[in-house]
Amino acid sequence: MTETPTQLSYLSGLLQSVADRGRAWVGMRKPEPVGVEALLSFSQRLLKGRGEASGEATAAIILDAYSAFGAAEKRAFLVGVAERFGPDLEALAAAARAFLDAPGPERAADLADAAEPVRQELIRRLNHAPGGTLALVRMREDLTDALGEGAPLESLDRDFRHLFTSWFNRGFLTLRRIDWTTPANILEKIIRYEAVHAIDDWAELRRRLDPPDRRLYAFFHPALRDEPLIFVEVALTTAIPDAIRPLLAGERAPIAAGMATTAVFYSISNAQRGLGGVSFGHFLIKQVVEDLKREWPRLQTFVTLSPAPGFAAWLKRERGDEGSAVLDAEARRVLALTDEPGWTGREEVARALIPLAVQYFLKARDKAGRALDPVARFHLGNGARLERLNPQADLSDKGVKQSLGLMVNYLYDLDHIEANHEAFANRGEIAAAPAIKRLLAAVRPEAARKAPPKGAV
Repeated sequence: MTETPTQLSYLSGLLQSVADRGRAWVGMRKPEPVGVEALLSFSQRLLKGRGEASGEATAAIILDAYSAFGAAEKRAFLVGVAERFGPDLEALAAAARAFLDAPGPERAADLADAAEPVRQELIRRLNHAPGGTLALVRMREDLTDALGEGAPLESLDRDFRHLFTSWFNRGFLTLRRIDWTTPANILEKIIRYEAVHAIDDWAELRRRLDPPDRRLYAFFHPALRDEPLIFVEVALTTAIPDAIRPLLAGERAPIAAGMATTAVFYSISNAQRGLGGVSFGHFLIKQVVEDLKREWPRLQTFVTLSPAPGFAAWLKRERGDEGSAVLDAEARRVLALTDEPGWTGREEVARALIPLAVQYFLKARDKAGRALDPVARFHLGNGARLERLNPQADLSDKGVKQSLGLMVNYLYDLDHIEANHEAFANRGEIAAAPAIKRLLAAVRPEAARKAPPKGAV
């Protein structure tokens, strides 16, 4: 049976009522200011308790008090949880010895149980509070910030990631089309969470939702009913685009959706920073493709128009390396032009960027040996093919800053997605169009710069 919004609201209210009564049973009718140590004590109480109502109430107290903390107190609480609620090391050692003495399925299960940190059970119990799931997603955001500042919280972050991967399993997610009739509170979040091409106002949002050749889809979770997890914006076209501006133009003539042959995924935004590391994108694109094909059987091509967020930074590092194997004197001369105002329309820069981009996407690797560009890893990992490189495709301030205006088309060829995914995941092989592979064969930058200047690769 599918729960309607009315049913979900009733259940949510009922849970809140139970928690409010439980709050009285544990001696706190309303949230009261508490310090970090008191909150860690409440956490210990939550772990020891057995009553359902009192447990929900204690969880609610902890989450309410935590949300009122400043950044320093939140960090101190998270560090306290990481340090105080790890696995029982004595029990773990005993289970390990027992398994080594007599290996078997039951003792392996005992070992796994002993290895689980108490932190994970604390997170599960906090999730019982009304609104607990969203509160924990927001807590993970704070945790991510603290990790960036060097706090010793990696083990706690692994616990969150482990649990969230199960809680936000694809089986729990629902795909919704977002249109101009969607409730305003959700539309406001689409504007706020758009991470690729900013939506400046309601009029611009309507241009992305309302025309017959535009679509927006989002994944939702039943515990976060009005919070999109990830969403994708789609333009229906008659050709693969080589620039973003025509897709976003305010004054354009929409094509009849029935005439479209190409679906362009031009913006994919993860809406919940606290769910970083939990992947939904593969399932989102796959289901959107299926829905679009059912609605418009004429669609034959599914492609992205994607940013290259690390390209400019990579070029900067190569320019700073006197021994760079990628840049010769002529490439350095041309790239020096990008330091000057008004360079964005220069064809010699566009010609120089294409072979350099081929090196960036097909050869550059991070310290872990992965493809350097994060957007490339996402799409290649989903089974897409690097189809075309488009210089001068995004000449907005953001586009120039992150990629010197370069954008990329990744092609989702439905007949080869699985094979491409397996090759990339297992062997690190990058699927690329023949024209791009031919450019890579021109090892010397001088030869590669003979490429056509605009979007032909």
